[in-house]
Amino acid sequence: MIEAVVFDLGGVVLESPLEVIARYERAHGLPAGAINRAVVAAGEQGPWARLERGEYTVEEFCEPFEAECRAQGVRVDARRLMQEIAEAARPRPVMVQALQRLRAAGLRLAALTNNWVHAGRPLGDGLRGHFDVFVESAAVGLRKPDPRIYELVCRRLAVAPPQAAFLDDIGLNLKPARELGMKTIKVDDPDAALRELSALLGFELT
Repeated sequence: MIEAVVFDLGGVVLESPLEVIARYERAHGLPAGAINRAVVAAGEQGPWARLERGEYTVEEFCEPFEAECRAQGVRVDARRLMQEIAEAARPRPVMVQALQRLRAAGLRLAALTNNWVHAGRPLGDGLRGHFDVFVESAAVGLRKPDPRIYELVCRRLAVAPPQAAFLDDIGLNLKPARELGMKTIKVDDPDAALRELSALLGFELT
């Protein structure tokens, strides 16, 4: 039986930062996916990973990230890109409504987000009131898909992983959760994802 639901923020509860990055690439004549490829090439010790683990603030991150991108043949204005991501981090009304219905039904709710400190506060900070547990990569020093961060959120929720469902828009982030026994839902379309969650829980969320 599902007793808790865990939500990623960006791309699930909030509008997707991946869409912002794609728009930035189109606007600046970069190949599609070029920024993500630079992030992946840099690995777990690269600037983006370090930003999400709280080892950099956005201000500290920009210069090394631009250098890393240049090494991959990509020119990026990191300050502009991160500002655009922050400005686009708006809640999706259908997801906020679902959070309210889940809470009314007595389920425990958690946010599990790879985020960073921007202008002195984390992105998505205004959503805290919707969740019983709020796990941020920049605060705990771990980032998805590290299995330890999924174990941490389940401990804080006081549920075993098989008693939790997890929604994320990135398949790589779902795999460790699934391996721990969590029920996972990939969010490509918010409405479709909520229909899948409704079927899992046995009551309507939309």
